[in-house]
Amino acid sequence: MTFQADLDLALELADIADAISLERFRALDLHVESKPDRSPVTDADKSVEQAIKKILEQKAPADALIGEEYGNTGSASRTWIIDPIDGTANYMRGVPVWATLISLAIDGKPTVSVVSAPALCRRWWAAPEIGAFTQDLDGKVREIKVSAISELENASLSYNNLQLWDQVGMLPQLTQLSRKIWRTRAYGDFWSYMLLAEGAVDIVAEHDLKIYDIAALVPIVENAGGEFSALNGPLTAESSSVLATNGKLHKIVSESLN
Repeated sequence: MTFQADLDLALELADIADAISLERFRALDLHVESKPDRSPVTDADKSVEQAIKKILEQKAPADALIGEEYGNTGSASRTWIIDPIDGTANYMRGVPVWATLISLAIDGKPTVSVVSAPALCRRWWAAPEIGAFTQDLDGKVREIKVSAISELENASLSYNNLQLWDQVGMLPQLTQLSRKIWRTRAYGDFWSYMLLAEGAVDIVAEHDLKIYDIAALVPIVENAGGEFSALNGPLTAESSSVLATNGKLHKIVSESLN
């Protein structure tokens, strides 16, 4: 099975998303609402997802869709999973660290994905037998691989905000792990995982995620040679706490956090 056509479509969707999201970034009339879970949503989030949904209806009508803002459409072995703007809080505050996440899951497994961060002038993508790639600031494309770090004392860890670790009762474990490693940072959202796939970070752990936050990250990390799981076991569609590493550190970090 070849995935080039699916990847080409995902890249086309990312181009459309970038044009919409960049036009509204830092707009003085950006409309922001609060969803029932108190997370923010902007008019750009909605417009991006609507545009992607429209293209998929035209070019992949038999495929299902899971979107953050407009829910699920259809039921099929092939499901597109979309986060129109990952990092909406950054987007609405003018912080350029946000991205559109596009993934195709086949039989429940995220398989092809694109992560596009136009305000950073960066993009990442991956598919089986194709590999994981990024486009840098200069427009050049390069294949990416995770690091070869195998000792905690040399490792770099990125996590999301400390309040979430505290809420799930795991702040002591995170603190204990931080004492064993070289460096901790909270790059946050998609950015942590892309740095992992590029070999610049070795461990990423987060809580309070949904399937559309996770799906597009998995193929890029795995095709770059890394490992992705739930924090306490295999990754499923219901996983909300996740661990991603360069593979060499996965077992020891999982044991430390559990």
